[in-house]
Amino acid sequence: MSKLKHQREEFMLKDLAADFLSRQSNRTSLITVTRVILSDDQKRVDILLSVLPKEAEKAALIFANRMTTEFKEYIKAHSRIRILPKIHFSPDFGEQNRQRIQELLELVDGEQETGTSQK
Repeated sequence: MSKLKHQREEFMLKDLAADFLSRQSNRTSLITVTRVILSDDQKRVDILLSVLPKEAEKAALIFANRMTTEFKEYIKAHSRIRILPKIHFSPDFGEQNRQRIQELLELVDGEQETGTSQK
């Protein structure tokens, strides 16, 4: 498969997953699809999620993985993908790490500002 077609399918699956989770969730937490990783043979797809509040992440992942059959039906109804991949929802640790780095940078900046103003 061409690289462009592969990227197009990843983008389409990301949009479909975001729409599906938005419609099916009970809105007690914010579930965001941050990335989709489609295998080269198109037989597997990992959908990476970011969940707020952080305490609801485990429940949201259990919910999303429980809904994979319904999500496959949603894909069938809203796309023209012929071979449906095996779907797995996972937490996006890259996004979590980015958020933690941002917090640390803000903490360091705040300490530098208070340290220079006291002199």
